[in-house]
Amino acid sequence: MPTSPTNRAVRSITIAVAVGLIAALAAAPGSVGAAAATTRFATFNASLNRGAAGQALADLSTPGNAQASAVAEIIQRTRPEILLINEFDFYAPTAEHPNGPLVDAFRDNYLEVAHNGAAAIDYPYSFVAPSNTGISSGFDLNNNGVTDTTPGDNAYGDDSLGFGVYPGQFAMVVYSQHPILTEDVRTFQHFLWKDMPGARLPNDPATPAPRDWYSAAELAIFPLSSKSHWDVPIDIDGTVVHFLVSHPTPPVFDGLEDRNGTRNADEIRLWADYITPGATSEYIYDDSGTYGGLESGALFVIAGDQNSDPLDGDSIPGSIQQLLNHPRVNARNRPDSNGGQYWGKVQDALNDTHKSNPRYDTADFCDTPVFPPCSGPGNLRADYVLPSSGIKIADSAVFWPAAGEPFVDLTGTGFPVPSSDHRLVWVDARLP
Repeated sequence: MPTSPTNRAVRSITIAVAVGLIAALAAAPGSVGAAAATTRFATFNASLNRGAAGQALADLSTPGNAQASAVAEIIQRTRPEILLINEFDFYAPTAEHPNGPLVDAFRDNYLEVAHNGAAAIDYPYSFVAPSNTGISSGFDLNNNGVTDTTPGDNAYGDDSLGFGVYPGQFAMVVYSQHPILTEDVRTFQHFLWKDMPGARLPNDPATPAPRDWYSAAELAIFPLSSKSHWDVPIDIDGTVVHFLVSHPTPPVFDGLEDRNGTRNADEIRLWADYITPGATSEYIYDDSGTYGGLESGALFVIAGDQNSDPLDGDSIPGSIQQLLNHPRVNARNRPDSNGGQYWGKVQDALNDTHKSNPRYDTADFCDTPVFPPCSGPGNLRADYVLPSSGIKIADSAVFWPAAGEPFVDLTGTGFPVPSSDHRLVWVDARLP
């Protein structure tokens, strides 16, 4: 369900030059610290979802929410022109709010309000569409013998089309300073997992039959995407770039069948197939019934929390490599930070066992399984901004300060975090 750009008067877009200590972490596109004629793309799993339906809108309908303010300041410090936010609850568009009320609330009350000396930032364009999260399947998808159709708890989330304790939890939004070609947007919310050739459908370990965790009736309605996949074309000064955004399910919270791990790998694979011209992408159909992938030669940027580290964590080996090693993807320039390396050493219960270079980590997951009481895989590279091979990368970074660096208060030094357990990742793309 594509939405139109905001019906407010389109204000002039000014990319403010970073001031004060901002330059210590990231230069604004077009400023002294970045090559001229670049466009800054970013992804940020900002944890702007909430635990109960309606709470996100209640929190963001007025200024002053501490977590939303920290998220907004990070965005203002890095100043992306095109931004995907993951874990942003979906609220259906209305006549008053054609982009959805939460999209307007966060923009009006946080992004367009200066925070601690960081200049306000303006996004005249945005896109939202429904998410599979928290949509009841009517089936016992976790095979625990109970079909839970009452929103509000994890059991309901496990039996939903995508995990969510209420409809629209953990959804996403695209904000842009460049026009979104809404009539050309393609969404893949309803593409069925079983329709992917060679799909990694999970096995029930209690039976000898292959790929039988889900029944035929369940597979007839079960989507591949745990949220959705969107192809959002954006007009950047006459050049169209396809912003390919998604948020694959985390490859955990399941059992030996690895139903979330296999789904995560195939959600990542969908984009790998989509950007491959010819027979490889012919099977893909969008929500309007149109088949096929991205046309040969089209420019794109893949963005999102992919929930997959190249070497560490619980994803199926090779999952993210489906994109990183793709011949049409420019993955040579890896966004990094001082904070990833610093906190990887400080949080050493699990991170010392990791194989990936912590400079490239983008998520601060629990590394102290004993105290404080939490469990997690340690810090990982989970969030990606991957331009197509025809786009050069002028600069890139992960917003993650080390202790003693400016703005470390925005990401924190432990749990709970002031903003999100994920870090904003940006890439300055020089379009051909």
